[in-house]
Formats: sequence, structure tokens, C-alpha cells
Amino acid sequence: MIPRYSRPDMVALWSPETKFRIWYEIEAHACDAMADLGVIPRENAEAVRKAKDVEFDVARIDEIEAVTKHDVIAFLTHLAEHVGSDEARFVHQGMTSSDVLDTCFNVQLTRAADILIADLEGLLAALKRRAIEHKNTIRIGRSHGIHAEPTTMGLTFARFYAEMDRNLSRMRDARAEVATGAISGAVGTFANIDPQVEEHVCDKLGLVPEPISTQVIPRDRHAAFFATLGVIASSIENIAIEIRHMQRTEVLEGAEFFSMGQKGSSAMPHKKNPVLTENLTGLARMVRAAVIPAMENVALWHERDISHSSVERMIGPDATITLDFALARLTGVIDKMLIFPENMMENMNKFPGLVMSQRVLLALTQAGVSREDAYAMVQRNALKVWEHRTDFKEELLADADVTAALSPDEIEEKFDLGYHTKHVDTIFARVFGE
Repeated sequence: MIPRYSRPDMVALWSPETKFRIWYEIEAHACDAMADLGVIPRENAEAVRKAKDVEFDVARIDEIEAVTKHDVIAFLTHLAEHVGSDEARFVHQGMTSSDVLDTCFNVQLTRAADILIADLEGLLAALKRRAIEHKNTIRIGRSHGIHAEPTTMGLTFARFYAEMDRNLSRMRDARAEVATGAISGAVGTFANIDPQVEEHVCDKLGLVPEPISTQVIPRDRHAAFFATLGVIASSIENIAIEIRHMQRTEVLEGAEFFSMGQKGSSAMPHKKNPVLTENLTGLARMVRAAVIPAMENVALWHERDISHSSVERMIGPDATITLDFALARLTGVIDKMLIFPENMMENMNKFPGLVMSQRVLLALTQAGVSREDAYAMVQRNALKVWEHRTDFKEELLADADVTAALSPDEIEEKFDLGYHTKHVDTIFARVFGE
């Protein structure tokens, strides 16, 4: 990934240095287990362990691979340069390259998941804080982009919290899904390596043994993992779109924080653009772009082919690095987001009283008017407000058909904003607990 959309911890996880360190741990743990079983001499396993502080030379490994055309063999050759050819002769015994590659990949994905889980927890904390802060800040709810009925800004934050809380559960499940390792040898039969070696290596790396592997770990696990990243990215975009709409000049109910010295446009000095949330929309597209290739990786020939390999070398780092950055950026946006309650009320009253039409409709039906007649009565007065910006309540009070069914006090009562927020506490309790 490009540095612009990267954070150091996640980038380091996918570096060649980290990869080779994990490869070394897999090989060293396997040697330890084989020594315990009496398969290889203990002194050879201990010789491999002496390389635990070695800084593997990425350039040297690349140089060897240029000749061997095989990355794992290049690494093993370099390891032998440090350990000694005779001491290293039992390294990788009974193993195949996928044992190293797949187990390493799953270690990296579980560690990436840990970072993403922490990101989600940080975002949830920000959403909860803003939800409580604006629990009773009235704003108009919209459907199809059109004024519907009153809600609160707190409920907006709360529904995003609930969505991200579900994503946190999904991420934890996805982590468990890929937290498996395989040290089962060619085609996965353990013909040349004891299953206890796999158990030992997995235990040391925080994985569980894959119940049955071929020469690779089944890729449905990875498909589920990357699908989860795609869902989280879509939720990020869901929040970003709401903020972008709120920041529109005609709406301006909320906005990204605009720092001192920040510029919105090279041509128009007055501009304050929602650049961060627009960026998040684009980043979400890139994370989702990894989902279909991950799905297509599930179908491999027989016990293995490497059609999945090139895909994973790209989508593993790219999707996790991008999502890590996006979650951190969204958390910052939520933390510093500006909220404009006065504009919310001004927007609500743009067509005075119009958003109370359902209450009047229901009152008329409860007063004995048929639903069809009640709907016609309310709509004809609502259309006057749309067309002439008159006051909806005044139009109703001037309609003889309406006042024949409802008294002025009964009509007046239908314009109480508090009616629409009476269950906010109940919803908050459902989302955040009592």
C-alpha cells in the first residue's frame, strides 16, 4: 500500500522482515517438536534456535531466489548460511512449502485482525460518546432524502454504534476462522511428518491445527475473512455518506472538523469540503475489491495449485492496511465532528409543521374518519405547505373537514416534538445496555 493510506503497525506486519521471522519460528518450532519425538537430533534443533536473534537479509534471500525461483528454498538456504549446512540439514524435514506459507499467512491475518479489533473498539468508544452527547438533539429524519419525521442525532450515532458492534463480533469470528495452521506435508497426509509436530507449532503460534488440509489450508476460511473486511468497509461508507450529506451547504447539520490553515479549494477560498469522508468512501471500495478474488480462491485444483498465491500476496496487505487506516480516520472524524443543532431545527421548520402529518392522519382515523378520507384531508393541506411555505397547523385549523373531526386543542397537541423522542431511552438501553 502507498504510505498515504498506511499506518506503521499494520505495515510492519506485512513487511518481508516480519514474514521471514514467522517462517523461521515455524521451522524452529517444528525442529523442536521433531527433536522431542526423537526424529532429529536435539543438537540440530538447538542449533536452529541459536538463529533466533538473526536479522535475516532480505536482499540476500532475494538474490538466492533469483536463482532458485522458489522463495521458501531461498529462505532455507539463507537460514543454513547462519546455522551451518550440517546443523540445518533437518530443517523443513517432512514439510512442504505450503506448511510454511499458509501457516505464516494465517499468523499475519490473526495479528491483523487483532489490530482491526482494537480499531473497532476505538471507533465504538467515539460513537458511544457522541451518541450520549446528542441523545436528545432533535433533527429531522429523512427517507429518500426527503423530510420524514423527527429523530435525534444521538439515535443516528447509536445506530452506527450498533452496526459497528455487529462488525466487531464479525471480526472476532473472522479471526477465529483463520486462526488455523497446517504442518501436514505434501497433500496433507502427514506421511513424512508426525501430526504432533503440527500441534506443537500451532500451539506456539497461537493457532489451532487445521482439522484436514490438503497441501493447503482450505480457502473458504480466507474468503469469510475478507468478506468480513468488505462488510466493515461498507459500514464505514454508510457512516461517511451520512456525514457527507449532513455537510452539504443546503443541510449543514454536521461537518468534519476544519483545522486552522486548512484549505478547501485551490480556486474558491470559501470552500469547506468533506474530504475525509469522501476519502473513506473511496477506501471502502478498495477493501471490497478484495472480496471477490478471495471468493474465487476457494476453488483450487485437486490438493493444491498456486492460483490463490498471487492474489493473497496483494489482498492480504492491501485490504488490512487500508481498513486499518480507514477505521482510524473515521474514529478521528467522529471524535472531532461538528454538530449544528440550530441548523437542525431550522431545517425541520423549513416547511412549518409538515413533518407531523402522520400524527394528524392517525388522529383523524381514531376520530372515526376513514383512512382514505383522512389521508386525502391531510395531503391536500400538506401540499399547500409544499407549494406556498404556509404553516401546516394553520392550514389544518382552517380546514372545515379536519376541524369537524378534531378540536383546535387536539390539533395543537399533534405538534409536540416530545412525542417523537419518548422512546429514545428504550432504544439507548437496547443498544448500550441499561
